[in-house]
Amino acid sequence: MHNETRKLPLAQVLLCGGAIVTLSMGIRHGFGLWLQPITQEMDWTRQTFALAIAVQNLAWGLFGIFGGMVADKFGAFRVLIGGAVLYALGLAGMALSPSPLLFTLTTGVLLGAAQAGTTYAIIYGVLGRQVPADKRSWAMGVAAAAGSFGQFLMMPLEGQLILHLGWKTALLALSAMVLLIVPLAWGLREPGFHGSAPMKRTQTVRQAFAEALRYRSFLLLTAGYFVCGFQVVFIGVHMPSYLRDHGLSVQVASYALALIGLFNVFGTYAAGTLGQRMPKRHILAFIYFARAVVITIFLLVPLSPLSVYVFSAVMGALWLSTVPPTNATVAQIFGVQHLSMLSGFVFFSHQIGSFLGVWLGGYLYDRTGSYDIVWYLAIALGIFAGLVNLPVRESAIPRAAPQAA
Repeated sequence: MHNETRKLPLAQVLLCGGAIVTLSMGIRHGFGLWLQPITQEMDWTRQTFALAIAVQNLAWGLFGIFGGMVADKFGAFRVLIGGAVLYALGLAGMALSPSPLLFTLTTGVLLGAAQAGTTYAIIYGVLGRQVPADKRSWAMGVAAAAGSFGQFLMMPLEGQLILHLGWKTALLALSAMVLLIVPLAWGLREPGFHGSAPMKRTQTVRQAFAEALRYRSFLLLTAGYFVCGFQVVFIGVHMPSYLRDHGLSVQVASYALALIGLFNVFGTYAAGTLGQRMPKRHILAFIYFARAVVITIFLLVPLSPLSVYVFSAVMGALWLSTVPPTNATVAQIFGVQHLSMLSGFVFFSHQIGSFLGVWLGGYLYDRTGSYDIVWYLAIALGIFAGLVNLPVRESAIPRAAPQAA
């Protein structure tokens, strides 16, 4: 029984979890750099590439729910190993697919499933179980900051790999690199999951899921996260092409995405730390309102490398800073027993938003020759998300008596 209460060392959890998120998120943040090389060489439309990335985001969200269930029941270790293998296969498939259908299956479905098993919902489940409640929001901020550092670290690296190796070989190099997740996953083998005794459970998955869906604040958090996905994935995938269309170099786009990653390190860490001290709903509302203002200003001022860098820095501070307060609020309301699954469900909403953001970007660009409509949608949705987060109740959900497992 003592195995269930023994905890992993905090430094080990943060180091291994942070490194995994750095690799997984760092690689996926760079996919926008491949849009033009792939579409030009393969003679595909931007919508073809955008659809594959849109499917990837949808698959990530859908598989994330089930990956979370498996991680909650059997531990994160097994899910991380499977996710790393799928990631390597998906990147190789992205490089070698000869048709749009195979490209969508590998870049979309395989990589989406891989990201579901190697990113926030899985790592946050470990943090929720292994880190005391009074440090949980901070720890989630540290892990999110690691993902942001991955973007800062990997964006220039991916740009250089494409430049020196060509886009296909660059993807194959990343396919080998992502397997580093396998040894890192050993540091997240939680006591109570890999022994003979399963962890004690007072709620079934169905009971936990039904309870969450009946709770208004959970639905409001989920609606806000939809907007987060729409905004960040549209910008992350389409901004390099938007800048190229306006005569700016690929280096400006690469530096812009790297700046988003760098400033996101500070933004996510600050959001996680502030989440220990003030209402998380206020943090979330501020982030969404601020995004709407920043995008509006970016579109109003003349476009130049300087305006792009300033936009990227400020937007970067707001980029994934929604992640720690959103997930910490879910843990605070429902507890940690089904945290990976519930976080996965909230993230599924995020990924539906991601799907629409990246697909609409490609679809409307091909139809109108411009990204303007999607930029305007991103502003309106930011205001909506700020409003729906304000009434969220963060206190633990009242439960009359333990539910039978």
